[in-house]
Amino acid sequence: MNIAVIFAGGSGTRMKNADIPKQFLLVHGKPIIVHTIEIFQKHKDIDGIVVVCLENWIDYMQDMKQRYGLDKIKRIVPGGQTGQMSIYNGLAAADEIYGHDEDTIVLIHDGVRPLIKQETISDNIEAVKKYGSAITCTAASETVILVDNDFDGNVCCEKVGTVPDRSRSRFAKAPQSFYLKDILKEQKRAIAEGKTDMIDSCTLMKEYGHELHTVIGPDYNIKVTTPKDFVIFMAIYDAIENKQLD
Repeated sequence: MNIAVIFAGGSGTRMKNADIPKQFLLVHGKPIIVHTIEIFQKHKDIDGIVVVCLENWIDYMQDMKQRYGLDKIKRIVPGGQTGQMSIYNGLAAADEIYGHDEDTIVLIHDGVRPLIKQETISDNIEAVKKYGSAITCTAASETVILVDNDFDGNVCCEKVGTVPDRSRSRFAKAPQSFYLKDILKEQKRAIAEGKTDMIDSCTLMKEYGHELHTVIGPDYNIKVTTPKDFVIFMAIYDAIENKQLD
């Protein structure tokens, strides 16, 4: 079984839109999260979808499921206090439905990352079967620097600690995919240890010693979190629709 856990439990304060969470902003009359879910809905190897949603918007998400024929959505669950806990809620629901299958693969994806490709989903599934993990990445197009922790709080004056080799640097994006039993085990372990705000699933899995493998996704696989991202998404979406981009 191949299951997508799509989380959109955040309120989107960086979008500076007080009325509508970012995942429900409309692009060509359709919420961003629906654009995202439709990619998984249409993929032949995705057997089910769990959506993690702001609790007050679950009824709206249920309406979107019916309106757009998203019948692969098997459950809509409320988000948690942190991104990690929202993912945990989705994984727990997936386990309740599909945990009987030891080989169930889960693809964890941002509801506001609507520009992935069908090929990326396929590559994630195959990488998990072969290696046990798949972290969708893009190659770094600019130099990445790591700063030292001992700075005075002025982000303009941080001390540069390390400059990694750009040819080996990657930007981790999504989906991030694993066997359901593996990621759920480490989520429960982290929560038991009081670690409930890990930045993403690959960080959590690396923390507990798992070997991770990459899948290269499209460069335009952006996460829509700011007004700038929203404008970029609309421009890329239009270019794809007009067949100016592949």
